Amino acid sequence: MITYREMTVADVPAVHAIEVEVFPSPWTMDSFYHEMTTNTQATYVVAVDGAEQIIGFCGMWIVLDESQITNVAVTASARGLGIGEGLMREAIRIARERAVVVMSLEVRVTNTVAQNLYRKLGFQDGGIRKGYYTDNQEDALVMWVNL
Repeated sequence: MITYREMTVADVPAVHAIEVEVFPSPWTMDSFYHEMTTNTQATYVVAVDGAEQIIGFCGMWIVLDESQITNVAVTASARGLGIGEGLMREAIRIARERAVVVMSLEVRVTNTVAQNLYRKLGFQDGGIRKGYYTDNQEDALVMWVNL
């Protein structure tokens, strides 16, 4: 059974390990510690399996009534099980609870799997950020949803 909860400082090493596994230009462990201890706008959700292992995470920054998804990742061994959707639904639930009215994110233009998930959750295409990703200068599709 998969459960979802807000991330704590103790979760940083496990979250960072997933970040390194999934992303070509991963955030540093210090970045995650900063998010948990200093960035008052940051909220992260983790997905935990039945063995109490963190298998995915979703981060967002909430500023006033807007939320920006910073990163969503699921470990390779747990992909295809709906965990990314569960993480996004939990992030949306928390955002609504905190009176957020619009949520946005960037996604690689080639990541159609993620784009399809976001569209399933009501996100719409908002524009293109040229050369957004530093590892290969790939463009990002900006997507948003009114909550």
